[in-house]
Amino acid sequence: MKQSNVIWVVVMLLAGVYLSWRAVSYQAGAVYVAPKIVADADSGKSFTTWSKVPSVESSNPGVEISWPRTLGIWLSALFTLAIFSFLFGDNVVYKVAESIFVGSSAAYAMVVGFWSAFMGIFVAQLAPQFSQNTFMPGDDRTEPEWLMLIPLAMGIMFLWRLMPAGGWISRWPLAFFIAVFAGLRLVSHFEADFVVQIKSTILPLIVFAEDGAFDLKTSLWNSTMVLGTLCCLTYFFFSVEHTGVVGKISRVGIYLLMITFGVGFALTVMSRYSLLIGRMNFLLKDWLNLG
Repeated sequence: MKQSNVIWVVVMLLAGVYLSWRAVSYQAGAVYVAPKIVADADSGKSFTTWSKVPSVESSNPGVEISWPRTLGIWLSALFTLAIFSFLFGDNVVYKVAESIFVGSSAAYAMVVGFWSAFMGIFVAQLAPQFSQNTFMPGDDRTEPEWLMLIPLAMGIMFLWRLMPAGGWISRWPLAFFIAVFAGLRLVSHFEADFVVQIKSTILPLIVFAEDGAFDLKTSLWNSTMVLGTLCCLTYFFFSVEHTGVVGKISRVGIYLLMITFGVGFALTVMSRYSLLIGRMNFLLKDWLNLG
């Protein structure tokens, strides 16, 4: 065995011993709950729920450990450490955790889509009486929507892709959905990314306050916004050679674009750091009870 592998094995064993000691001595990851009676305003009935309480109150009467929540804390912590193990290189632990995460996410999305889309929309509209008697008792539909037979037929055409022959049938509903989705997204993107940006740059360069005084701050902001937009547009105007005044304006546009890209990259890095801080806070406080 390589020396590096021996070192990592020793580190993992020491970490396992520490986690075992922490779990026994300080009840790491333990979640305690206490019963709480809640009254329903609509029905007038009361029911009991279990709310989380701090571990320091574990000795209070009625407080007990929640094994499902405790198991969830430990599984979340172990999977987090398994994902972090990729920092030391690709390994089997990371691959197993990644596969479980992707598989469980796909299964969850499939179940949610089945009950919210297929059963909640398609079956509920096509067979309202059946849905009311089984899984949607509060639904007030009485007549079936026969137009739902059209998506049913298109769904069957989609599944024809799995047949040994006639796979070309699935291309028709696929082309239809792609065209509809592209058309809808085109309109929304045109309004959000084109019209709104144009409206945001049509600003007065000289602004006066309500009392008639000159608003220097707003005037500088509007002037900077308009001039910066014109400089950036000049950089992408290739019908004129970028020399002289045009070249200097386009150079300013390049600087502004680089600043914008830098800010966007910084925001991305900060969002990733916030995710890291959140996971570290979970490991140190929720799991190891160090906070």
